[in-house]
Amino acid sequence: MWLRPEEVLLKSALKLWVTERSNRYFLLQRRRGYGEGGGGIAGLLVGTLDTVLDSTAKVAPYRILHQTPDSQVYWSIACGASLEEISQHWDWLQVNVMRTLSVFDSDDDITSFVQGKIRGLIAEEGKSSGGDDEDPERFREAVLRFERLFGLPKREKLVTYFSCSYWRGRVPNQGWIYLSTNFICFYSYLLGNEVKLVFSWDEVSRLERTSSVLLAESIRVCVRGEDHFFSMFLRLQQTYLLMQQLADYAITRLFDKETFSTDHPLSDPLHITQRALEVHARNQAFRSFFRLPQEENLCEVYESFLWVPFSHYNTLGKICVSERYLCFASQDGSQCHLIIPLREVVSVELPDRSSRALSVGVRGKRAFRFSEVRDFDRLAATIRRKCSASSSPQHSASAQLPLCDDEEDVMVGQTQPAVSTEALMNVFHPQDAENLDPKMLKERMKEQSWQIHFAEYGRGSGMFCTKKTRDLVVRGVPETLRGELWMLFSGAVNDMATHPGYYAALLDECMGSSSLACDEIERDLHRSLPEHPAFQTDTGISALRRVLTAYAHRNPKIGYCQAMNILTSVLLLYAKEEEAFWLLVAVCERMLPDYFNRRIIGALVDQAVFEELIRDHLTALTDHMTDMSFFSSVSLSWFLTLFISVLPIESAVNVVDCFFFDGIRAVLQLALAVLHYNMDSLLCCHDDAEAVTILNRFFDSVTNKDSPLPATVQQASAPANHKPAQSVDISDLIREAYERFGDIRWEEVESMRKRNKLYVIQTLEETTKQNVLRVVAQDVKFSASQLEELYLLFKRQHFISCYWSVSSPSLQNHDPSLPYLDQYQLGQSQFSALFNLLLPWTPNTHSHSHSLARSAFRLADENRDGLVNFKEFLCTLDILYNGSFTEKLKFLFKLHLQPGAPICKALGPSASALPAEDLSVSTRFSESADDGVIRKSPERGRGKVDLQEYLKQWQDELQKKEENIKDLPRIKQTQFVRLSKTLYSVFHGDDEEESLYRAVARVTSLLLRMEEAGRRLQEASPTKSPQPTPQTTPDPNQSPTPLTPDPCSPTGGDSSPKSPPPDPDSSPSDTSPPSPTSPTSSATSSPTGTSSSALDTPVDTPGDPPAGGEDWSFSFEQILASLLNEPAVVRFFERTVDTQALIENARRNQIRDTH
Repeated sequence: MWLRPEEVLLKSALKLWVTERSNRYFLLQRRRGYGEGGGGIAGLLVGTLDTVLDSTAKVAPYRILHQTPDSQVYWSIACGASLEEISQHWDWLQVNVMRTLSVFDSDDDITSFVQGKIRGLIAEEGKSSGGDDEDPERFREAVLRFERLFGLPKREKLVTYFSCSYWRGRVPNQGWIYLSTNFICFYSYLLGNEVKLVFSWDEVSRLERTSSVLLAESIRVCVRGEDHFFSMFLRLQQTYLLMQQLADYAITRLFDKETFSTDHPLSDPLHITQRALEVHARNQAFRSFFRLPQEENLCEVYESFLWVPFSHYNTLGKICVSERYLCFASQDGSQCHLIIPLREVVSVELPDRSSRALSVGVRGKRAFRFSEVRDFDRLAATIRRKCSASSSPQHSASAQLPLCDDEEDVMVGQTQPAVSTEALMNVFHPQDAENLDPKMLKERMKEQSWQIHFAEYGRGSGMFCTKKTRDLVVRGVPETLRGELWMLFSGAVNDMATHPGYYAALLDECMGSSSLACDEIERDLHRSLPEHPAFQTDTGISALRRVLTAYAHRNPKIGYCQAMNILTSVLLLYAKEEEAFWLLVAVCERMLPDYFNRRIIGALVDQAVFEELIRDHLTALTDHMTDMSFFSSVSLSWFLTLFISVLPIESAVNVVDCFFFDGIRAVLQLALAVLHYNMDSLLCCHDDAEAVTILNRFFDSVTNKDSPLPATVQQASAPANHKPAQSVDISDLIREAYERFGDIRWEEVESMRKRNKLYVIQTLEETTKQNVLRVVAQDVKFSASQLEELYLLFKRQHFISCYWSVSSPSLQNHDPSLPYLDQYQLGQSQFSALFNLLLPWTPNTHSHSHSLARSAFRLADENRDGLVNFKEFLCTLDILYNGSFTEKLKFLFKLHLQPGAPICKALGPSASALPAEDLSVSTRFSESADDGVIRKSPERGRGKVDLQEYLKQWQDELQKKEENIKDLPRIKQTQFVRLSKTLYSVFHGDDEEESLYRAVARVTSLLLRMEEAGRRLQEASPTKSPQPTPQTTPDPNQSPTPLTPDPCSPTGGDSSPKSPPPDPDSSPSDTSPPSPTSPTSSATSSPTGTSSSALDTPVDTPGDPPAGGEDWSFSFEQILASLLNEPAVVRFFERTVDTQALIENARRNQIRDTH
């Protein structure tokens, strides 16, 4: 065990300890009297001394010391009761620490580092593996430390923490890594050097285990293009898997909404624990390996032997029990696995208690014998209990596979005449039993081989799957058994058996309905295997339409995607219509996850896996190619259609056979075999076009010499302009793929998938960012680096409200199907938070800043949809940062104008009373599109874009002219009062605060005089047309009120520009014009209590108000001309803004402001 470092004076211990191993920094010592030659006088003497003087040494005969060169002071860091135990500690130090110590310059630094590392290991061993469940007190302390160190909101859930070292350059910093739901944090404090890191998971683009000469093994985390390395974990693999899960969870929840379900077991970010993550990962691996439905979870695991009757031996493995299945997977290299649906179980017996045996009987008079089960009584009770829960009349009728002749009548098609009950191949190409063609004879031999296999290994549910099964699949599945075996290998048989009547009910619901998916399906129906006779008639086309429409109705998140029609066409050739539907469910939702959505993320992930495998297995090709992305582009159709689009149908079905048995691993192996077969030709290529030509010619040359299909169906034919030099048989190609690349394991592929998913999604996000910045850069004056920083702040603000919410409106606002600019948008509350962080002036009250942000949001939301995109936000910010004095003043002027229309047209006049979040959601999902706003389509979550409206908006932008200040409306009394308050507020705390306040007072007085002069002139000329300046006379019943009240007063920040004008009776201080008896000095006094000498004389006031009761008002030109005469004000607004400092401040405080 590791010990807290304590000093040891070695001179006094030389006679008691013997050094077994040593190096420059560590000693492994054995206590005299232990181990070899432990008897005799020396052993008795040391034993006596241990008993009298040092009782602890008696239980630890081995120890490890850390030594400082040229010093007699050593540090004890580990002890052990046996040589094996202490050797494990010694080996860990050799691998993880020794190479690291060479980077330090002084002995003191080395000792400090070793001590800190050992203390961290002790805490790591003391921390329970279950996180906060087993040691709540220790975990609570870690949570408090986590909150204190990183300043994150208390809602942020700490999942776990580990001791490790962070490498900054060549020097390690020993500390603690904290893994929370949304962040990865690290803290270290050593020798006065503090290191603090906080990264959000949605910024991580790479997460992988690496090793180097200096670092034995470490975890590499790439954030925004910068690599960070963490090493010296006590449990590195466990840490890595947890980090991988948290990153994948964040990426999927925030970026990939199409595949994230609201009923996800980890959907609530406030209740995620380490144990929950481990259980979720275990369930995912269990379902993926055995091809089980998504609702299945691993309940119990037992180690046992399974009697294999055809081989007459017991194979060691594990029994895995879920709610409705009993599964077995061998662990001795026999590659035997078994799936027993509990609905098929008829008996559970304990034949031999001495061997702890268990016999499970299923329908068809078959039994499976398990032995050496540690807790066989509990297993038997569990199976009996679950069998009683799973058994039902509906299961007993449709659970068997294969279907015997007397069982086929139970199909749903009998009650639904419109549904095809035969595979299309049987309808259009029935096999002739008397045909003695050589190909048909070979087909009969294949069928006979499979019948022998069924007799030995079982048939249907409960069949043993072994190496022999794979060998038969590689040779090719017979035409008559293809549909049955596809159903079995994919797990679709279990889906169909547990959902009787589901497909027919789905057809009743969706047939006749109209949707975007239906339109796309109709467009592609006649493009699906058009050469095949089955799809040249209404029979095949109608079956294809029904299957695709039913699936689009079942899973609207996917709906319909191109390539689904090609795959479904092949499924219908060999499977009945309902079976084809469930096969499509298995492919889209289990075997090829994330393939069939708008961004085909799953296919792109497997492309990245393919590139990685090329680097590992085809190094010559990797060295020759300058750009590996070529392979991704050329092979995309291979993965999306399982080679159906590039191979003749008679050859492609053999690939589909292997896919249903081995999953995506079979496709990857075959893709590598294709490149290897054409290696010499590809190495001679000079460009990508030549390489594509070579591969296309190769696929044209692939044949299936054993295919019994007639010539009218087969598609293999040489192009007219050339003849292939040599044909390649698909069976030989598949066999070579398995022989040469069969060492690729399922676990390895799944690990690479998880590792590359982060990179693929972040690459798509990087593309979105670059497109947005390219569009926005033309309209603003920010530098490229500032634009990127502001975009990241905007994007993070979008996600902040999603971090701690199960169903945040922001998640609804994020729609990858929309144009780049509209993929990320902020509602009013999000906009206000970010706007206040980046505001170059700091209002003196929180309420006033909030009011300004609300007004700025109204102004930025040009299309009145309750949301602001990045371009709208940045154009607003560009005025405040880089605008001229006139532009900034005009912006403030427009902020205080009364809104002329409600925020959201689609919601009518009452929309302004709703919160911004409600406005955004209501507007986005509104069906009406007469206001030109892109609406959400109910199909697949896609945005239905009105191209005409986009062209109109584009034309308007091209023809947009500079806004003329004469076109601005006049500002009324209450609005001008608010503008004055805003000016006082933004001037507060400035170095020239006094001068600025006096300037505003002078301008206000001047404007009042100008207004009064205009009114008197109007009164003197009653016959002339009315002047644009309205007349106003104070009411003698109203009390005197200053024009510009103290901005620090409570009313200063309560006036919202969005609200309608206040009632004259409600707030005299805001609505009353100046009284004729009120001295101007009180009306324009500085908030600091001083008055301007220029305003000591009273100002003449206007006469009686007109019958309409209108207030006085000013034009923007009047305000601008008056303020231009005040140098202090001009200097304030033309002062250069430190953009980088404001961005840095916003980045530091963006998360803290969400407390």
